[in-house]
Amino acid sequence: MADVTFITGSTLGSAEYVAEHLAEKLEEDGFTTEILHGPVLEDLQLAGTWLVVTSTHGAGDLPDNLQPLFDGLMETKPDLSQVRYGAVGIGNREYDLFCGAIEKMDALLTACGAERLGDRLDIDVLEHEIPEDPAEEWILGWKTLLN
Repeated sequence: MADVTFITGSTLGSAEYVAEHLAEKLEEDGFTTEILHGPVLEDLQLAGTWLVVTSTHGAGDLPDNLQPLFDGLMETKPDLSQVRYGAVGIGNREYDLFCGAIEKMDALLTACGAERLGDRLDIDVLEHEIPEDPAEEWILGWKTLLN
């Protein structure tokens, strides 16, 4: 099992790029990682450390590739008390539901008993043309919570 399992939801690929960049940074520090782009519930071990990275599209909606996981969690409400997770959202502040997808995932994971490590990172693409930059700064603090 990887030290950190990345779960990504992306419409145009930005969340995937951020996850891949963060995985590289963690691996440089000796962590093992696994990246799952749009997994379903059956793909996940219900224990360990997850890092959810998702963009938001439409009116605060989850990307199509992350919706099946969200639906599976909503339907079955599995016990995630053995899961610790981080949350990174990518969005545009000009929309009313800025980073709505990560807000939904964050709330659902907590409702299923998972424990969020540290603060959620919400990246505004209008402020950060390259979302990997603020994510890289954030991971420096987040990885210290893994021990």
